Amino acid sequence: MNIIPLNSWFEDFKCDPLLIAGPCSAETEEQVIEIASQLKENAPPSVYRAGLWKPRTRPGSFNGVGMKGLKWLIRVKEEFGFKVTVEVASPRHVEACLKAGIDIFWVGARSVSNPFSVDEIAEALQGVDVPVMIKNPLNPDIDLWIGAIERVARAGVTRIAAIHRGFSPFERTRYRNMPKWEIPIELRRRISNLPVLCDPSHMAGDAILVNELAQKAMDLNVHGLMTEVHHDPPNALSDNKQQLTPDRYREMINRLIIRKPNVDDPGSINDLEELRNQVDSIDFQIVELISGRMKISDQLGDYKYRNNVAVLQMERWMEILRTRIKHSAKLGIDTDFAEKLLKLFHQESIRRQTEVMRKLKARANGSGNNTVGD
Repeated sequence: MNIIPLNSWFEDFKCDPLLIAGPCSAETEEQVIEIASQLKENAPPSVYRAGLWKPRTRPGSFNGVGMKGLKWLIRVKEEFGFKVTVEVASPRHVEACLKAGIDIFWVGARSVSNPFSVDEIAEALQGVDVPVMIKNPLNPDIDLWIGAIERVARAGVTRIAAIHRGFSPFERTRYRNMPKWEIPIELRRRISNLPVLCDPSHMAGDAILVNELAQKAMDLNVHGLMTEVHHDPPNALSDNKQQLTPDRYREMINRLIIRKPNVDDPGSINDLEELRNQVDSIDFQIVELISGRMKISDQLGDYKYRNNVAVLQMERWMEILRTRIKHSAKLGIDTDFAEKLLKLFHQESIRRQTEVMRKLKARANGSGNNTVGD
């Protein structure tokens, strides 16, 4: 996929990391300008964000000021020197933003969740040289996310980035949207030249949690942050709980520890490589042990078939969970992690035993022999 690096999106574009900040929604011209002014004074980002069209869950909620907000953002661009970005959810939005001179577009989670919507947006972007940022879909579906990126890329857009804003939880959690960091990590593995940013505001849902999520993103070497900032969060017309004041935004940016992707010191490089070698050695040993465990599962399947024993032995499984988790805790291993790992092993063991029994039964039926397992 032909993707231009962030630092080549514009001339003199500051993107190490790329900082995007501004209100969830543009509410009035005075509000948009006041926030831009305070950001310029406190911690100027490279890009100013504001939503003009807000897809809300319930009717009757504030759903954005629409077209009239475009001229407010162009004023921000002209008076403060920020690039400006807006969420687009339809061809009409794309056309209006192009005509107004918006610098960067982003496609929101709700739109990304619907391939038909992305197709329409991509068609409107055909032949247009504008950067597009694509948020993850509502559900943790990496193929749906990649599909949206591919649709935009096929429209000829080469300045593309992904934004990780978390995934809608099925149950109440500490965060508004579950981080599930493994998904953006896998996205970067599959599309290695794709810049990935983080939206800690939508992930958190609470301003108190934004700082820790922003630092976690930096620890994972993401390429930037899109943060919601409002001069008067309690009275914001949308997402008032998760927006930072400009002062708190400045404090967050100043406290951020930006991790280097690599080590420069030769001595440190040697130390790092030695640790990595140890990890590699252990990983291969783990894989070999898992292979041995699964071969035993195949033997168990054979035994259970020939002796007419059920695949699932619930008491045995509960005993495995109890004893292994207890042992994991003694070794300093997180018990939630240990439980998830054991469940994965058990699911694969059950699958393999079932498959062995199915093949043995098919073979017996094919040869006409009567066995205990029939």
